[in-house]
Amino acid sequence: METLRFGYRYFRKNMAMAVLAEALSFLGIFAELLLPLLSGLLIDFVIQKGEVTKDSGGIFHFLLTGRYGQPHTMQLFSAVAVVYGILIFLRIVLIYIRDLMQEWVGLELETDLRYMTYGKLMELDSATIAEYNSGELLQVLNSDTIMFKELFAHRIPYLGDAVFMLAATLILITGIDVSFLIVPLLLMPFLVKEVLRFRRKAKENFKEIRSRSSEMNLTTQENVAAVRIVRSFHNEDVEKEKFSRVNKNFLDARMKQIWLSSKFDLTFNTIRQIGFISTIIIGALLVMQGHLTVGYILASSTYVMRFMNNITNVNNHIFSMQQQTIAGLALKHFMEKESLVPEDKEATLRCDTPDIELKDVCVEMDGQEILKHINISIPYGKKLGIVGETGSGKSVLLKTLVRICDITSGQIIVSGHDIKEFSLDHLRKMYSYVFQDVFLFSNTIESNIAFSRADINERMVTKAATDAQAAKFIDALPERYKTVVGERGLGISGGQKQRISIARAFLKNAPVFVLDDSTSALDVNTERVVLKNIYEHFAEKTLIITAHRFSSVVGCDEILYMKDGVITERGTFRELMELGGSFAHIYRVQQEQQADEIVVGHSV
Repeated sequence: METLRFGYRYFRKNMAMAVLAEALSFLGIFAELLLPLLSGLLIDFVIQKGEVTKDSGGIFHFLLTGRYGQPHTMQLFSAVAVVYGILIFLRIVLIYIRDLMQEWVGLELETDLRYMTYGKLMELDSATIAEYNSGELLQVLNSDTIMFKELFAHRIPYLGDAVFMLAATLILITGIDVSFLIVPLLLMPFLVKEVLRFRRKAKENFKEIRSRSSEMNLTTQENVAAVRIVRSFHNEDVEKEKFSRVNKNFLDARMKQIWLSSKFDLTFNTIRQIGFISTIIIGALLVMQGHLTVGYILASSTYVMRFMNNITNVNNHIFSMQQQTIAGLALKHFMEKESLVPEDKEATLRCDTPDIELKDVCVEMDGQEILKHINISIPYGKKLGIVGETGSGKSVLLKTLVRICDITSGQIIVSGHDIKEFSLDHLRKMYSYVFQDVFLFSNTIESNIAFSRADINERMVTKAATDAQAAKFIDALPERYKTVVGERGLGISGGQKQRISIARAFLKNAPVFVLDDSTSALDVNTERVVLKNIYEHFAEKTLIITAHRFSSVVGCDEILYMKDGVITERGTFRELMELGGSFAHIYRVQQEQQADEIVVGHSV
């Protein structure tokens, strides 16, 4: 029920349309259920010359009044045929309209669910998203939304149809002869028992299917993304074996479903045939005793079979609902995830020239201290360099500034206000952030550079690319800025990707530039020009740069050297060199290595 209540929140705006569609469906079903009575009348009074009484024909007694022809005449046959055709036409039209309305409601709900789950994905912090692997996320955002939509748009209405038909059929059977109720009532306990047992096993089976499907998505996604690594290590056979194992697990889970369905279909079909044969026997006895006509045997046996069929349909709908309910439960759990980076969405604070200060900042993740008592002052316009060993906490420190992750203790102040007093939207607009791991969208180079701006023109894109030292290689491409890069586009080098991402940051032109080791794939000369352009063209803006190449931070106003989450050295480049500590030592070693590389390059 909790899953249904969750889904109803998104379905209720289309409830009026859904109720109208179900009403039309009931009318169509009722028209269909009248056909066996009409067929019985045809047998008794057109094919045979039955004796007309005041109860003959039931709801269609008006056809036997003589106005539309006498029994056993073509006139009566024509009248019955017309009514039969009207009922069939009415059913077809009503069900057609019902189907259109249900599909419209379903598409509306599916669109809302997709928008809702995607919005949640954008809202959640990185640590929470990391609780899901990519296969599970694809399952939630794609398959589960479709599956859950089916529950409200089709499965519940179809279950309602089946229940309505059961009730209407029982009423019609009672109207013919109450003796025919003996069969359904005797078989009902067996049917209910089997349905409940089937439902329990189906739920367990669908949980396994969903898990195996998620595993399949993850394996496929990883192999698509890592196809070059697999080939370079000549590990195709290993990955094929892994995929084969995952595929086999998925197949086994689906085969369990087929086996389960087949076994219960056999049970239900057996019960249904028993019901049909029993109805014929009861009908034959009633005819021989003169209590019933042959036409009513046809109608009653048809109704009993409809009743048994709809018990089967109820079971099938319940079977499908197990899978859809599990999908809905996964959606519900995803939507109930709370971001570890909460925000005040009503906050209106803005700052165009932020002064940033970190006061005794500590960050703890998974029980480990990543940052320990960090104190930094970054007045607007300052150029700050951060270097240190791998795992020293440089990237985490930068992420706290934009609240990709939150600090455990301490305080980050932006122009006199706690960072949490800003909405995430306003806070992140202060930063032009270039991440360590470059990501390009599967789109044109122009679109990737202009990602943050809707008001750009070609000149602005070209200027940003030029400042990022990307214009030269872009102009050499056949379609220049219209070249598609990314997943389905042209493969470009790591250095070219970095330059495009730096150009993207230049075009955003935020008050604070953050470069998280984002020049590592550039050669020394290209990096020097890029940094020179930042110092010249964005001199008034704040720059925070982390790097493994210490020469990248030489021009900064202050340099921090970090180790194990602690700032162990700080000062200008000259002060750190005079200090003769870790920074000076590593800087000299790197300079010697660069000199050796130059010598080797010339000798070659």
